[in-house]
Amino acid sequence: MTTLAFLGLGAMGDPMAAHVTRHARQGGHRALVWNRTASRAHAHAHAYGSEVASLEQAAQADVIFTCLPTSAQVDEVLTVMEAHLKAGAVWVDCTSGHPQAAAAQGQRLAARGVTLLDAPVSGGTGGAQAGTLTVMVGGPADALEAVRPHLAFAGKVVHVGQGGAGFAVKAVNNALLGAALWATGEGLAVLARAGVDLHAALDVINASSGRSNASQNLIGQRVLTREFPATFALGLLAKDAGIAADLTGSVQGSAPLLAQTAALLRAAEHLIGADEDHTAALKLIEQMNRTELH
Repeated sequence: MTTLAFLGLGAMGDPMAAHVTRHARQGGHRALVWNRTASRAHAHAHAYGSEVASLEQAAQADVIFTCLPTSAQVDEVLTVMEAHLKAGAVWVDCTSGHPQAAAAQGQRLAARGVTLLDAPVSGGTGGAQAGTLTVMVGGPADALEAVRPHLAFAGKVVHVGQGGAGFAVKAVNNALLGAALWATGEGLAVLARAGVDLHAALDVINASSGRSNASQNLIGQRVLTREFPATFALGLLAKDAGIAADLTGSVQGSAPLLAQTAALLRAAEHLIGADEDHTAALKLIEQMNRTELH
């Protein structure tokens, strides 16, 4: 019997842990869950049949999943669990974390005989619920193969390099999301001021070379409708773009567009609100242009 532990039952973690629990129950394994707010863990156990565990109990699992907002919070739970970890275990960190944190955490875990995989995910809450997330994994390839059968929330799993590579790819991916979202918002604001029907404009853009995920799946459904459903928080997107900017500096690269995107998203976080949906960043563009995208 393999014991799987899932730590962090937020908007992404809760459905991801549900897939892990179903997989575990079908295979005769144990599934433990923990959340900072204990009531969420008890609700998960009631709904899916997982077992509520303390961090010390979760530390004895064979595979430990974390899905927390930041690497700093992973450090916090690691500090509690460190002395209780089981040698030979694999820690799969699905947090959108920092590459430098992966290196430090990997060393701490290795001292306990535990292997770290940085394995952030992409696909949003819809992908988490459907079990179709893309997982970008950094760390030893053999450790990934050992845990691959337990990645029940994944539709696509890609090994992208050694430790920290998964976090790096996720940060750049989300910075590109932010850049496309912001640029499309600017373009639509200009068109709105010119008196163009934005629904018609998006119809053209989405059939032309200017299309992106932002234009096809986000702006029409969330911004023009004025719904801005709370899925992926603006503060988290700003954090990820900031990590991409940090990465650029650490490798002595030149990525001024990504740096500007990070700065704009941070400004939107401060002025619009960190907990707002990431598409609400375009409200700052609306303020800058004294127009509403609708």
